[in-house]
Amino acid sequence: MALVAGYCLVVAASISLGYYTASSGAGVKSTSRTTVDRPPPRQRSEEDSDSESEQGDVSSLTTLDDCTLVLCVRTDLSMSTGKIAAQCSHATLACYKTLLSKNPVLLRKWARAGYLKSVVRCSDEDALLLLQAQAQSLNLCARSIQDAGRTQIAAGSTTVLGIAGPTVLVRQVTEELLAY
Repeated sequence: MALVAGYCLVVAASISLGYYTASSGAGVKSTSRTTVDRPPPRQRSEEDSDSESEQGDVSSLTTLDDCTLVLCVRTDLSMSTGKIAAQCSHATLACYKTLLSKNPVLLRKWARAGYLKSVVRCSDEDALLLLQAQAQSLNLCARSIQDAGRTQIAAGSTTVLGIAGPTVLVRQVTEELLAY
């Protein structure tokens, strides 16, 4: 019985101390930053599963407010859920890599916002190309993904367009599209 009472006392003291520390702001704050060595950029080969088109100058983008990524998925291809997820992942990574090299300030702002992203429907390739041109005219990061053709989509088919940048500008391009 004394052992149980002692245990309860220790737990109550720990909870009280944790609550007091958190509410008083007396917590430990670290000012050191950890640096991570990045591996050298990998050269894309013919064997990569998908390719991305590289256009636009995102280095000139300024951070107006929150940043977001909108993934525009072609609905006319009738891709499976797994295929859509894979293609959206490729587009997300392509936009991330572009921002990492061309506009790291915007990438950090996007990271602080929790990597906001949404997926919308796009009717066909022509509509996707129009969205890409509009995004590039605003100097947004716009990366389209072409499928390698190893599974259900013909090789070279543009499947997804990723548009990243300040939310206000991205919405100018994608506001008419329906959520997926």
